[in-house]
Amino acid sequence: MKKILFIPLLFVCCLGISQSSVIGKPIFLQKFAIAQYQFIEEMNWKDAKAACAKLGNGWRLPTADELKVMYKYKDKIGNFNERLYWSSTGGVMDFGGAGYFPDKIEGIRFQFFTIYVRAVKSL
Repeated sequence: MKKILFIPLLFVCCLGISQSSVIGKPIFLQKFAIAQYQFIEEMNWKDAKAACAKLGNGWRLPTADELKVMYKYKDKIGNFNERLYWSSTGGVMDFGGAGYFPDKIEGIRFQFFTIYVRAVKSL
């Protein structure tokens, strides 16, 4: 019986650690801060917005313009995969905004797609 209760408790503890460790030591660029790390797992657009909001204190998805700045300074920021990242731009019907770092591709993706998330905060 004790083992059965331990497994859900371990899962909840790990989930809390992953969210709080996302912010780490924020990187400051222009008029916003960037979380030191991206979320461990890829998420759909709605879950990405909610996960950023759960970080508290104004953390959110970056705008498309903020993603462009992040791409420009990606070497200084670090901890990026060369993949798609959600932006807050979009959100029309079933689409959310996304940016792709290697090619600086911008566009929209279906909100149910799962892609990477990096939180930002206005200063």
